[in-house]
Amino acid sequence: MKILVTISRVLVGVLFIISGLIKSNDTLGFSYKLEEYYQVFGMDWLAPTALLQAMLICIVEVMLGITLLIGYKKKLTIWLLMLMIVFFTFLTFYSAYFNKVTDCGCFGDAIKLTPWGSFTKDVVLLFFISILMMGMKHIQPIFSQKTTNIILTITLILNIIFPVYTYNYLPVIDFRPYAPGKSIIEGMSIPEGASQGVYKTTLIYKNLQTGALKEFETDDPEWQDDTKWEWSDTKTIEIEAPYAPPIKDFVISNVDGYDYTEDILNDENYNFYLVSYDLNKAKTGKQAKINAFAEAAMKDGFNFIGMSASSASMIDEFRHNVQAMYEYYIVDGTTLKTMIRSNPGLMLIKNGVVIDMWHYNSFPDYEQVKKQYLSKK
Repeated sequence: MKILVTISRVLVGVLFIISGLIKSNDTLGFSYKLEEYYQVFGMDWLAPTALLQAMLICIVEVMLGITLLIGYKKKLTIWLLMLMIVFFTFLTFYSAYFNKVTDCGCFGDAIKLTPWGSFTKDVVLLFFISILMMGMKHIQPIFSQKTTNIILTITLILNIIFPVYTYNYLPVIDFRPYAPGKSIIEGMSIPEGASQGVYKTTLIYKNLQTGALKEFETDDPEWQDDTKWEWSDTKTIEIEAPYAPPIKDFVISNVDGYDYTEDILNDENYNFYLVSYDLNKAKTGKQAKINAFAEAAMKDGFNFIGMSASSASMIDEFRHNVQAMYEYYIVDGTTLKTMIRSNPGLMLIKNGVVIDMWHYNSFPDYEQVKKQYLSKK
């Protein structure tokens, strides 16, 4: 039992630390996922607190993983782990069974789990935490109280700083399909030879004499006897899902609905995208710097465009209010949230490849960007 408890202790502790750190690396993205859950459960009133809750969950996960590994307050730690995993098991089961949220966000964009995969992961964790609860007596502190206090204090401070930093700037490690160096065009493409999906079709026929229903394979000759069988229904189930490209719903159109996606993505010139999924929520404190950047870039022959999911009327009003001389295009809001975790945020693209990106709080000077990237034209 002691060996099993030790194994469970390490597995659960490490997994909670990894899960918390990955979500801390992209706190804003995790808050978007929480908002999805609130919509599913009709709790939209909690949406304004999603970011704070995201940070707290990340901090709690890492701290519980640490306290479990070093054996600090084992009873409180294990009970909190049990409460968390029971809650998340219910949540992932509900999402999987009713197909409400297709990605739990447990490991951010680093590891994508299917709804049933997320549920299975939580069931496995529930099993190991149950072992910890039954074998609690075998868990002993590893360090002295003084050393433990030092470890917990340093961990807590770093654990608070990290998600605050990634929120105010950008993820330290970018797992998204729009990360610098990634090709948006390739991310939208389906590779040659990719799975088209595997499906099984079953034919349901009614016996004309007894009225009983029977299922047949499509190549079964028996159902073809129309003197004995009458078609009732056809059932198709998915055995293997078709390949899904990492980038979906990436469409760039103007306010009149004209699709410019291929024209803009295939442009061999340097393109600056000022991404703002919602102009009503966009920060405007650096708008003068943004306007100056756009003016200088366009003067040098580079493209500078805005992207938003806001309405055409809202875009016109915003451009007038901030005196933006660059054009805005319409892109899906969820896509823009994924592209960059900032509102607004700046991206540099060439031939559909992401060269670099900047958060609003670290919006660059044009001359700095020109020297680093554009002088290599």
